[in-house]
Amino acid sequence: MLRPDFAHTGLARLEDRDLRFLIENFPSPGKDYREVVNLLHQMPTTLDSLLDSDYVFKSITDQKSLLLDVSPFLFFNVLLRRSVEQDRSRNGRRVVNYIANLLSLFVPTDRVYRIRNTDIKPVEYIVDMLAEAQSADSHRQFIIYCHIGNYSLYLTGLYSSWINNRYQYGRRPLNINYYLEQGQSSYSQAAGHRLADELGLREVFCQLSEMFDTYRKALNRMSATFFASGRA
Repeated sequence: MLRPDFAHTGLARLEDRDLRFLIENFPSPGKDYREVVNLLHQMPTTLDSLLDSDYVFKSITDQKSLLLDVSPFLFFNVLLRRSVEQDRSRNGRRVVNYIANLLSLFVPTDRVYRIRNTDIKPVEYIVDMLAEAQSADSHRQFIIYCHIGNYSLYLTGLYSSWINNRYQYGRRPLNINYYLEQGQSSYSQAAGHRLADELGLREVFCQLSEMFDTYRKALNRMSATFFASGRA
């Protein structure tokens, strides 16, 4: 099957401009651009270590008020690594990459409301997504469950104050717990689907389901610490 845009857990989403940014800020005098690129491709753990490094974090945050020539994926990846509780396991790193990719996809807000990027009709309410899942084929069901998990994590991670305010003032009957439950349940449903195995996502979805609140709070911290809006 064609890999969905959200189904990425590695660092292949880094763009050429990201590698150039990392290399130009690389404390390695005497090495030219191509030499360092080859080194990074030969030693992927080196690239992963760079994203954890203090110098990359400083380079990103020192210039955050400017137009950085980096992808949203790199930007969110570096900030997430400073916000998520320490988890240096292979699957922990894959989950961070998954969330960074998700955030980069949701920068254009119309993608937030599309179950798949090729969908024409936007869907805003989880109840409507669940209703569609009841009559959808197996492939579409998987995509819907993934999107509900992603949508719930995004909203509770970056817009929890908005959810709480709407609930408090009676604009919506749904509080934060509703989205937490839907996110955990949907990631669990996705993890149990055969397509999760085909895409290598079973362990990622299991961890997102079991630790949904942990990652939600990490996004809260990231938003409150690095974004002036303080939405979390």
